[in-house]
Formats: sequence, C-alpha cells, structure tokens
Amino acid sequence: MTTRHRIALVPGDGIGREVLPPACAVLDAVGARHGIGFDYDAFDWSCERYAAEGAMMPADGLDRIRHHDAVLLGAVGWPGTPDHVSLWGLLIPIRRRFRQYVNLRPIRNLDGVPGPLAGAPEVDFVVVRENVEGEYSEVGGRLNRGFPDEMAIQEAVFTRPGVERVLEYAFTLAGRRGGDLVSATKSNGIVHTMPFWDELVAERAAHHPAVTWRQEHIDALVAKIVLDPGRFDVIVASNLFGDILSDLAAAVAGGIGIAPAANLNPERDFPSMFEPVHGSAPDIAGQGVANPLGAIWCASMMLDHLGHPEAAAEVYEAFTHVLATTPARTRDLGGTASTKEFTELVLATIGRTTA
Repeated sequence: MTTRHRIALVPGDGIGREVLPPACAVLDAVGARHGIGFDYDAFDWSCERYAAEGAMMPADGLDRIRHHDAVLLGAVGWPGTPDHVSLWGLLIPIRRRFRQYVNLRPIRNLDGVPGPLAGAPEVDFVVVRENVEGEYSEVGGRLNRGFPDEMAIQEAVFTRPGVERVLEYAFTLAGRRGGDLVSATKSNGIVHTMPFWDELVAERAAHHPAVTWRQEHIDALVAKIVLDPGRFDVIVASNLFGDILSDLAAAVAGGIGIAPAANLNPERDFPSMFEPVHGSAPDIAGQGVANPLGAIWCASMMLDHLGHPEAAAEVYEAFTHVLATTPARTRDLGGTASTKEFTELVLATIGRTTA
C-alpha cells in the first residue's frame, strides 16, 4: 500500500523556483522505493505577485494550505520589494497562523564541503529557535513620521507558554541526542525578557535531570561557535538570537547554500513548513546554477517529520555520498556543476548507499 501526502509548494522568488523541482524529484524517487506518494499543489505567492496584485498571497491563502500535510517553500525576497513586506506578507503569517513555534536548524559539516575554519573540526549540533514571538513581535509603531523627533518603538514579547513549549522541545531533543544543552541569553544587558527566559530555562531543566545544561551570553556564544563548534550539541535561543546564531553556524559548517530549516508545529495540529536558508539569490537566478542541496536536505527533514525516518535517512545518505565521493559541486561551493547535474547525481545514488 502507498501512503500519500499532500504537499503545498511555494516556490516564491528567484532560485526558490529552481530548487524546489529537484527536491520534489528526490521525494518522488525515494517515495517510490518506500511506498510513499506525494500530491503537490503549487502556489504562485511571491514578490512578483505582490508587484502585480499588491499582496504576497491572497486573503484566503492560509486557508488554502491549512489541510496540507506539509509546506515546502523555496525562497522569499526580490529587489524592489522591501524585506519587511515580503516576509510579513508570506513567511511570517504562515509560521504564526500554523503555530510553527520551533525553527529547527541542523548544523553539520559534510565530507567534501570545506568549511572556513582551520583544522576542519567536527560539527554536528542543532539550533532550536523560538519562531513566533520574542523580539519579532508586531507590538510597536512609528510616531511623528517625517519630523525631526520621529521615533520607532519595537516591543519584545516573551510569554510563559511560548517560552516553555520551545524549551520543552529543546530539552527533549537534547535528551535524545548527546544530553547537552546551551541556552543563549543576554540577561546581563537586557533586564526584563532575558532574566525571564533564564528563569524558565532553569524551571524546565528540572524536568530533564539527564540533560546537562548551561547558559551562555550571546556575544560570548557566537565567538565560541567559531572557535570551537564541536563542543555544542543543542542550542536553544529566542527568535532574534536563534536567527543570527543559526546563520553563523551554517557558515561555520560550510555555507548557508547547503543549510535547511524546519518550521515545526510539534503537536501537528497544523502543517509544518520546510525551507532552505539560502534566500532568493537574485544575482544567479535563472542561470541554472543554484545549489539544490538545501532544498533536498529540507525534503529529508520533511520525510522524517511525516513519519518516514528510513526514507529521510536514504535521502541524506544519497546527497552526502555524492559530496564525499564525487567532485560535483555547484558554483557556490567552488564547482561548475549545474543544478540539474547535481540533482541527477543524487537521484542516481538514492538507495545505492543503503546496506
């Protein structure tokens, strides 16, 4: 029997439209081996749509994808459309309406992808970022626009339920991995929200006695990730800190061109969304040279979330095998392979590396 999943595809802008087809091709190939089928519904929500119709997506857009099993997104952003318009018109509403309060970023250095750090240290950790509140709240506003005393106010919002649920996810994940967790904070400078965060970390830690934990101030933590990334296993952070940390960590591991991200609703009341981190890359869009690896890795994470860990592992093994055993690299990794050529190698490898 075939298990079928309905996937909402939002290619978005730039190279997002070029990397989702490879991800879907990989999903179909591994699905055929494991009795999994996919039905794709594509949506043209993008900056191009905003330019033509004044909105990134239609008013009922979220209702259209509410009952899909997952969302696979390519990239958001294009010159001429302000970033706050593109993100708050598409990406952030999906995260918030669907309670995708965990942003999960695996950070690993892959064989065959040289990182920027001397000595090629072993890197294998996860950043768990609070994804729907914190510093990225909608509370605030602008006053006296156009006058010399113009001002802007942005309020950070940390709720007990919002912090506790992401901490519970992070501590549980740490318990399944190496049993070590680091909490990113800045309670020596941010006087209200960060001490509150620290208190809730300590409370939640009491429920996970097997997990060793500590807190690190964000400024020291970013330095330690660069100097000794191998010492970390799970890092949990607020929305802003997690956003910055995960991109820094991806660069340490070899570049954001290969990095995936999952926006998870752990309770599965709503669909979760999977997206590569690389952005829309207008400078190379349409040239057929975009790196599909981030999107393919997202496909692997999506399979795992949908309850197919063996298929997920097979996808991961396929693209890591290609990197480790062939010289094929896209331009961002110093090679000359096209998007299509790299994808074809991954497709040809699926199933061959599994004993």
